[in-house]
Formats: sequence, C-alpha cells, structure tokens
Amino acid sequence: MSAPREPRWLDEHEMAAWRGFVVASNLLNRRLERQLKEDSGLSHTQYEILVHLSAAPAGSLRMTELAEKLVTSKSGLTYQVTQLERMDLVGRRSCPSDVRGVMAELTDRGREAVRQAAPGHVALVRELLIDVLTHEQLAVLAEGLGEVSARLRLDDVP
Repeated sequence: MSAPREPRWLDEHEMAAWRGFVVASNLLNRRLERQLKEDSGLSHTQYEILVHLSAAPAGSLRMTELAEKLVTSKSGLTYQVTQLERMDLVGRRSCPSDVRGVMAELTDRGREAVRQAAPGHVALVRELLIDVLTHEQLAVLAEGLGEVSARLRLDDVP
C-alpha cells in the first residue's frame, strides 16, 4: 500500500486567483440576487429560467434541457418552475414528441416580466463586472472560465 500523496498546495499567485474568484463571484451573486428581488420580485435563478425560455423557439423548452442550460438539478428546477407557475410567468405542458417529457413555456406575463427586469439586471452586470474590466481582461476571463466550464461539463457526465 502506497503512502498518501502530498497535496499540490496552491502557490501565492494561484491562491490569489482562487480567492479573487471565490470572493468576486459570491459578492456578484449576492448583489444580482438583491437587485432582481427588489426590482422584479424574482430570484436570480427564476430570472435565468425566464431568459432561457424567452430565447427558445416558441418560448418553451423541455425541463431536462432547461436544467442542463441552468446547470441545476431536475428537482431544483421543478421547485423554481412551480414558483414561476404560481406567479403565472411559466406554464407546463406535455412534450408532443415524448409522453414522458414535460415542457416549460413562457406565458405572456413571463415575457413581460423578463422585458421589465432585463434593463436593471444588465445595467448592474455592466456596472459590477463588464465595465470594470478592459476588453483584454474580459477576453481572458471568458476564455479561462469557458475552459473550466468545458472541463467540468466533461467530468459531470453520468
């Protein structure tokens, strides 16, 4: 039996990147959540559901596809969609091509909610992230986080 390997500890530069990412993402998420709740009564997750549905053909997506886009569990999505149904922002119906499938679809009120919430949300995203960074920094951020996301998605396949 071999001895456990010593962890590859983070050096100062790596730790600064990690801590910067953790703190910035937590603060950013907190501010976005607060702004959406105050301005539109939506959670950030609920807003993202509405955005994905509004961008989809005919304003609807299968629940499984929506869960993948949101990177969330099916049960977590079901809870959020139920909340949005209670607000008459989203409806559910059977999938026409698969009797086991369920479609989430944007209602007219949901489309209006996205239209109302989007300007304030985008303004805050610009203020807190986009306009803080240079074009070059944004490119590096997009490339780096894109690589991390792609690798995590590969590892997340059941």
